[in-house]
Amino acid sequence: MTQPPPPPNQPPQQPGFGPPQDPSQQQPAQSSQQPGQPPQSPQQQQQQPSAPAGGPDLNKAPEPGYGYPQAPQPSAPPAAPQGPGYGYPQQQQQPAAGYGYPGQAQPGPYGQPQQPGAYGQPQQPGAYGQPQQPGAYGQPGYGQPGYGYPQPATMPMQPQPGGGGKKFNSQIAIIVSAVVAIALIVGGGVWYASSSGKDDDSKNTAGGDGKNKTNGGGGGENGSGSGSSGAQEKAPADTGSKVLFQVPAPKTPKDVTSISTAGSWLTDTVYAKSGIAEVVGYDRAKGTKKWTIDLPGPVCEGSGRTTEDNKTAIIFKPDMPTKGDPQSCTQVAVIDLETGKEVWTKTAQSGTMPISFNNVTVSGGTVAAGSTSGGAAWDVATGKQLWAPKTSDSCYDSGYAGGAKLVAVRKCGEYEARQLHIQNIDPKTGKVITEYKMDEGIEYAAVVSTDPLVVAADVGDSAGDGSGISDFFSVDNKTGKLRTRISAPGEDFAARCDAIYKIEKCSGLAVGNDRLYIATEEHDGSGESYGQTNEIVAFDLATGKQTGQRADAGDDYEIYPLRMDGNNVLAYKRPPYDKGGQIVSIDGGTFKQTTLMENPATENVRDVEARMSPDYAEILFSKGGLYMSSVYASDFSAGTDRKEYLVIAFGTS
Repeated sequence: MTQPPPPPNQPPQQPGFGPPQDPSQQQPAQSSQQPGQPPQSPQQQQQQPSAPAGGPDLNKAPEPGYGYPQAPQPSAPPAAPQGPGYGYPQQQQQPAAGYGYPGQAQPGPYGQPQQPGAYGQPQQPGAYGQPQQPGAYGQPGYGQPGYGYPQPATMPMQPQPGGGGKKFNSQIAIIVSAVVAIALIVGGGVWYASSSGKDDDSKNTAGGDGKNKTNGGGGGENGSGSGSSGAQEKAPADTGSKVLFQVPAPKTPKDVTSISTAGSWLTDTVYAKSGIAEVVGYDRAKGTKKWTIDLPGPVCEGSGRTTEDNKTAIIFKPDMPTKGDPQSCTQVAVIDLETGKEVWTKTAQSGTMPISFNNVTVSGGTVAAGSTSGGAAWDVATGKQLWAPKTSDSCYDSGYAGGAKLVAVRKCGEYEARQLHIQNIDPKTGKVITEYKMDEGIEYAAVVSTDPLVVAADVGDSAGDGSGISDFFSVDNKTGKLRTRISAPGEDFAARCDAIYKIEKCSGLAVGNDRLYIATEEHDGSGESYGQTNEIVAFDLATGKQTGQRADAGDDYEIYPLRMDGNNVLAYKRPPYDKGGQIVSIDGGTFKQTTLMENPATENVRDVEARMSPDYAEILFSKGGLYMSSVYASDFSAGTDRKEYLVIAFGTS
């Protein structure tokens, strides 16, 4: 079907920024939810559909046809964007017919009635693929028309100060996506630093040894540490934070509308961030530059993993993109975050063609990068190539997830009969240790955690919200067998994954204590509040059942898991329009919340913080420091008075 022309005053789609732009490689962008507005009047509020106060109704009766196109729901129309959504990634066009094009419903277990269960309750262990009973919350009818079809691109709405705001109706999102080709991102700005101690407005400006750690966290999967709880983050005497520094959004090259600035990292002394064709290391307390790594082209992607000696991997372009030559992401490099040195840079080929990589990770002293042309790997210390695609391969490694284990997502078959192999592999040889084969027809999968192994997928294109998740699969790393499957309908849960290209790029969830911690969708608050709120709930990865643990965001706040801190869950609370955001630690046993940080409530600080959406911005917290950064820069703000920032950093005393 043809697409409507773009709306007035929208810039044309720039080819080639990020993944290849041919129809077989287009990335359906994720839909976004609109952050909250100031409180509405009761009359306005009554015009919007609402969930029961205090959270989704766990006893809600099944709704027929979940996964089918839904009739439009009565709701207030989405607010028109007031300006570019700073911090949002570039959106891409809807794939042309042929890319995962919907075929006939697949035979087999999908489409069978579901096992009873409330609020995304999974089928019981051993029942996967067996006939199931009807489930609550309108469980997905797998195998519906459109099975395996990728999510359409949608327009991220402009973040407004404060939390709240309901998700788009899925039909509205699809309509909007047809006319929007580029994310609304802004550039420009001024850098402020409070390092002098004289700035009375400091609160008012906005190698591997085989061991790896989560970026911004401790050693082990998801930042788990040692000791009884392993928690490293402690509440300070004064949880009120101040702005440590801000970095202005860089200017894009001439004739280039937007450009990637993906990648940010934390060490004990350095906060490192990708700019345009560079990675800069800042003093994590003062914001002064400690070092700069100059690159010939922009960074396409950075690994969220680092080695114990603070080395990480990036993918970048060999030259600056232009209107006529967008360049491909062919260069893989290891950089030292302490010294600011480029350790080595390599490329790989598929046949005679250089590979344009989509994702990169680090595990066990190995750097592994995946693509639609297959995957390759190198030794972190020496740069020696460990493997590359073979021309005789009938399957290919689309991506890798690292950390405690190295897991490959290997694709076999055509789009109407695609099968994904989730492989636990030896990081030194690429040899498959164990393997779990997903059912045919599932086009994409993201790896949420490698140990324990948890995979997210949008089965039958049933999520309906662009999140990329309808189900989680808990897999035994030692045997490759499915432990349990957890249904997570998009209407109930707010996590999202870029399973198409990034593989381990997920937000709104964390894994630890053999549990999956996931944010619920926002819903109406309680009492006299007219704002939105949500919760974090936990699922047992052995049984697939909810544990009964629940951490409430509180009226007008939205809560998002960031990572594990030992047995505790670190979470960011997106604030209402008149307050600053918070970092909280949630006890893994009692689910008691402890506030670690609360940001300034002054208007100009809130304005910058509000534009760092947890769904798209990179948010790192460690040792009393919170660092929020954008993954794109653009020239859309040229000629405006608004200052835009690449980074804003907060710290407690």
